[in-house]
Amino acid sequence: MARLRATDEAPARALSQVLIEILDGARTAVSVFESAADSWTVEIYSDDGIDADTLRNTVRVAGGEQAAATLEFTRLPEKDWVALSLAGLAPVRAGRFIVHGAHDRAQVPANAIGIEIEAALAFGTGHHGTTRGCLLALESFLKKRRPATPRVLDVGTGTGVLAIAAARALLMPIVASDIDPFAVRITRANAKANRAGAHIIALHADGLNAPGIRARASYDLLFANILLTPLKRLALPIARITARGGMLIVSGLLPQHANAARAAYAASGFRLERRIVVEGWCTLSLRRATGKGGARLATGGRS
Repeated sequence: MARLRATDEAPARALSQVLIEILDGARTAVSVFESAADSWTVEIYSDDGIDADTLRNTVRVAGGEQAAATLEFTRLPEKDWVALSLAGLAPVRAGRFIVHGAHDRAQVPANAIGIEIEAALAFGTGHHGTTRGCLLALESFLKKRRPATPRVLDVGTGTGVLAIAAARALLMPIVASDIDPFAVRITRANAKANRAGAHIIALHADGLNAPGIRARASYDLLFANILLTPLKRLALPIARITARGGMLIVSGLLPQHANAARAAYAASGFRLERRIVVEGWCTLSLRRATGKGGARLATGGRS
């Protein structure tokens, strides 16, 4: 594990975002949190070990010499740290949805939709601000649902939290895709455990050209809880499989990145309907244009 400290929240979060993007694809996790008054900590965990010189140079370029000077390296003992950390997490409520572990199953009220997610290597426990923001945006969509039977796609599903939430609320098929085959297996297991297995179509897919995704287009509701760079890259492909008037919920954004994401999707025919900020992360609800000026569907499905 590597740890560095910053005096302000903004540079700490900005540096963590840079590290997340640089280390994307590695067996590495990055977290940022307030460790004391006027002190923020960024931690980097890696299964494969961390090359101290490489990481220090990366931090120096991204955060400056002062940040690099605070770097500390520690070798952790072999433990299931994910499971240990999740065991102490309280249930998270977002509208009618409550995301919880097995140890909090009895705390879910009868009028709520409980989504039970246990420790896993795939991203998405429901305790992250991006996931909660997406669930709040889903709640708003459901209050004024149109059409009555929307087609739904969750891109980069992780543990399947968002797909399961939509399936439990709508009681209809939901397509969930991820580039990581392990995440697809976790999603299927979580869907089954949450009585949504019959409604979740979990697909291993890199991008949006998989036959299982295109065959069910166009979609009335899409989730894309991923980082800014892939969000921008997917703007036009997402527009092509989104129904006119359809809703796109995007997250994985720091507030300072929201305008860049919004601009990318405005160019593809989407307008902003709502912006939600939870725990320093921004979620955008974007509506695809209904007129002929919007991006045209190129899949042969509904438009």
